[in-house]
Formats: sequence, structure tokens, C-alpha cells
Amino acid sequence: MVDANDLILFVRVVDAGSFSQAAERAHLPKSTLSRRLTLLEEALGEKLFVRSTRRVAITAFGERILEHARRLVDETEEVAALAQHRQETPHGELRVSMPPDLIEFDFVAFCQAFQARYPAVRLRIDLSPRRVDLLSERFDVAVRAAQHLPDDATLVARKLFDVGQGLFACPDYLAEHGTPATPDDLVEHACLAYAGHDGTTLPWVLARGDARWEQVVQGPLVCNSPRLQREMAYRGAGIAALPIDAALRDWIGNGRLRRVLPDWSLPTASLWCVMPGRRLMPARTRVFVDMLQAHMDALMNG
Repeated sequence: MVDANDLILFVRVVDAGSFSQAAERAHLPKSTLSRRLTLLEEALGEKLFVRSTRRVAITAFGERILEHARRLVDETEEVAALAQHRQETPHGELRVSMPPDLIEFDFVAFCQAFQARYPAVRLRIDLSPRRVDLLSERFDVAVRAAQHLPDDATLVARKLFDVGQGLFACPDYLAEHGTPATPDDLVEHACLAYAGHDGTTLPWVLARGDARWEQVVQGPLVCNSPRLQREMAYRGAGIAALPIDAALRDWIGNGRLRRVLPDWSLPTASLWCVMPGRRLMPARTRVFVDMLQAHMDALMNG
């Protein structure tokens, strides 16, 4: 007979990448975990892993078993989610991935307010620009900035807000280098470009009515941080394409940055909460997303 709990442990080892990490997450001695996986292999009649001193590699047979074992894990988590959903007070650990620049949206105050309202929920936040795999890395929520999200039947997404974008530079840069009158003038300027998830430089796409201008701009910086772009533009490094959020409006108001080509617009940027596509969302996830959306609405519309 195959023990369903051992199949779940098998998935945990695959996700953790090692027996040591999986044992720690499962709160089991490593020897116990190894013994149970050995018993599982004996029950199945084939090896699931190829063990070495440096790493654990899954076998071809293990890959086939993994598909079924993951469904068992998903069903188990559905039962846990159902139990939690029936409780009045959300609790447990909530794993969240979000870009570092999000802390500018008064995120410290949000965390304090969330903890005060839901003290039984422990936030584990990964501030990283990388696009995490929610399922394999066991994240509950990922906050992502994107114009569009790719279709993925295993995930669900909820839009937090849309924000317009524009071109901005500091007055000193414009006084020294001149102010562009048309998009074609940008080729004569230092432009701060964005990097895509694959490392490529993203083009600027400008529109005015039916007119459209698109080009990969050149300049001293390519990065994936609007905050860094804004700081570099303020210090005179060049022209940046920036989301027009509350922080930028403050900088415009005090004269630190000035709009360039105001008649031309860039595509709207959106912020999303992406979650595993479970049939029933855990209560801790639901209240986090609801509260984050209310927090963002207050900031963007305040």
C-alpha cells in the first residue's frame, strides 16, 4: 500500500530541492524523511530520486508520479482552505512576493495596519523583482506590475489599479540639453530604459491620437526599477518613462521633475495580485488582497 502522506512528502522534497530543506519545512528529522521516501520507493517498486552528495535529482518515473502527487497536495490544501474559510479569524503564514519598489506605496503603514487587524496571520514577504513560480515555490500571493498577464489556467489574477505613464526629466537636464519637441528628438537625448523579464531592453511606445512612435531608446541606464529611474532622472542622468503615482506627483509639484512631450502618452501600467487557482481562496489570502486593494485605492485617489 502507498501512504498518501509519503506522496506529499515526496512533493515537498521536489519543491525544496533537498531532503534537508524539506525535513525542516515538514518539521521532521532528516533521517525520518529519508526513511519514509525509501519506503515509498519500495512500495512503488522504482526509484523516485537519484541521490548524490551534492544534489537530489528526480527520475523519469518520479516525474510521472509527481503529477499525481501534486494533485493530492492540492486536494489536501483545498481541505485545509475550506477549514480555514469557515473560521472567523484568518490565521497562519501568508507568503507574498512583490517588487521592492512597492514599499514606496506606504507599505510599512499597510503592514502595521494588517497586523493590527489580523494578528494571527504572519506575513512572510519576499521583496524581489524576479517573477516567482507561485506553485513550485509555494507562494500565496505575488504582486506583479504588467500591462497584461499571460494566460495560465493554474493562476487567478486580480487587478489592483491602473496608472498612467509619462516622460520626465529634471529642469537642469532640460536647460543643458534642450526639451524634445517631438518623439524623434529623443534619439538625441540620454534616455533611461526599462529591462524586460528576459533581460532585453523594452522599447518606448508613445501615442497621440492615431499617431504612434516606438523605438528602443539609448542612454546610460537600463533597469527594472521605477524608483531608480526616478532618482536618476532627478539627478540629471536623462529622460525617464515613469508611472504617474502619488510619489511622482509630489516630485512634479515641488519642481524636481518636469513632464516631457506631455501630449504623448505611454501605455497604462497595471498592478496585479496573482494567486494559485484554488477553488476556494484561504481566508488569510482573501483579507490580504482586499486590504491591499483598499490601501492602494486610498493612495491613488487620495
